[in-house]
Amino acid sequence: MENNIDSRAIVDSSAKIGEGVKIGPYAIVSKDAEIGRGTTIEPFAQILGQTKVGSNCHIFSQAVVGSIPQDLKYKGEKSYLVIGDNNKIREFVTINPGTEKDAKTIIGDNNLIMAYSHIAHDCVIGDENVLANGATLAGYVDVGDSVVVGGLVAIHQFCRLGDYSIVGGCSKVVQDVPPYSMCDGHPAVVRALNSIGLKRKNFSPSAIKDLKKAFKILFFSDHPFDEAKKVTEETIGSVDSVKFLLDFISSSKRGIGKK
Repeated sequence: MENNIDSRAIVDSSAKIGEGVKIGPYAIVSKDAEIGRGTTIEPFAQILGQTKVGSNCHIFSQAVVGSIPQDLKYKGEKSYLVIGDNNKIREFVTINPGTEKDAKTIIGDNNLIMAYSHIAHDCVIGDENVLANGATLAGYVDVGDSVVVGGLVAIHQFCRLGDYSIVGGCSKVVQDVPPYSMCDGHPAVVRALNSIGLKRKNFSPSAIKDLKKAFKILFFSDHPFDEAKKVTEETIGSVDSVKFLLDFISSSKRGIGKK
């Protein structure tokens, strides 16, 4: 499979370009970049620094991927950005590598990162996530799998977003977002179980029923939070999805956004 690199593109001769890569006019690929098989880079996009892009990604016009961290601590250390396969990175998205020497920002597979979103240094993004337009992730944010982040959401550094969660548009996230949850607000708090999202991901009716029971105890009962966790563990803590939820809550360092 031949490459299709426009003669007006600026591609360093030492960049590693896989088979079947398409690079549009005035796109820039720097010397240390690596572009995987079948990836498309649209006109005026920039792939900079120690950036590895996986296979069959699509990077749209004016996206800047791999530019130095927006972090005053950064002093030119060699750090990395690793992007998996089948990702769509839309117009004007910015993604930065890690800050410290050998640190990495990591993007998994099958993500849709919509226009004007920003992923800061040292973030870890899992698989099959959607970041809507203008989503802003500060440094060291950890996003699980199958997460939806609404438009214009701002996420504080070191926050975690659990698997299958959804954050409503324009929210301000300053604490961890539990798995399976719908969160919204200023600051964002748990509003409900993400039932529709779980159905779309083929969770069984019984699993959703168990999670609804867990959410009712944890987030919407009169129990103090520590007591609610204990009650949940004693009643349905053996259910795998509930155990995963409880483990996430117990490992939280920033706390959980709870009313």
